[in-house]
Amino acid sequence: MQIQTVYLNGQFMPIEEARIPVLDRGFIFGDGVYEVIPIYSGHPFRLRQHLGRLQNSLDAIKLANPMKLEQWVQLVRRMVKMHPWKDQAVYLQVTRGVAKRDHAFPKGVAPTVFVMSNPMAAPDRKLVSNGVACITATDNRWLRCDIKSTSLLGNVLMRQRAAEAGCIETIMFRDGFLSEASSSNVFVVHGKTISAPPNNHLVLPGTTNDVVMELARKARMPLELREVSEDAVRGADEIWLTSATKEVLAVSRLDGKPVGSGKPGPVFKRMHKLYQDYKRTVMRRG
Repeated sequence: MQIQTVYLNGQFMPIEEARIPVLDRGFIFGDGVYEVIPIYSGHPFRLRQHLGRLQNSLDAIKLANPMKLEQWVQLVRRMVKMHPWKDQAVYLQVTRGVAKRDHAFPKGVAPTVFVMSNPMAAPDRKLVSNGVACITATDNRWLRCDIKSTSLLGNVLMRQRAAEAGCIETIMFRDGFLSEASSSNVFVVHGKTISAPPNNHLVLPGTTNDVVMELARKARMPLELREVSEDAVRGADEIWLTSATKEVLAVSRLDGKPVGSGKPGPVFKRMHKLYQDYKRTVMRRG
């Protein structure tokens, strides 16, 4: 049986032996940030972009990065080599550390650093071929969704709504405009034009999201970053979800109604091929 090894505060150990004190601020307050990095055939995907987003999240919560960029790079690569899975998802988490319970930041406290890796499967071919079902809801989360915070209760509740409805995601609207899904970014297509909300404090800037936009621009596919109304989403020819683990998936049903033809559309099929080609290129380069 494969022993899953994790990294905790400078040491590698079996996951069963990893412990944190109950006064860790990540446990008490959710005072921390995280990243999830896809690994394909042993090669990290967009590693430096993920680490850049980690830095942005740390800056946003005023927590000094406990490692330099190259230290993170080497730690991730070492974690990948410790496990036999061809494709993995490496999870990084940094909290403000252990201190007396007080809302104000403690002084002189070392942050808690935790890293683990899990096997990662590509999206099921049936989901890619048939599309997925989603529901919608009002986005009632806090106003700093650009921070990849461990305080994910709002997202958890939204994802649970989808699970209870037999759907894969909850797509959210704030003040009549699209924000994102509970654990994905969202694109919509009208005709041949792809649209998505611009990055701001209401949307987590997705690395997969960035890849899709780069590929669209390179392929000269019409792309607009703008506020997308709820009506525009409900009347879209295509809707896509993007994330590190979902890659790019088409939404075929929204709130029980078909999106467009009710099947993944031609623009999605083109983008999905571009994405898979790009992924294979990255895997070959290593």
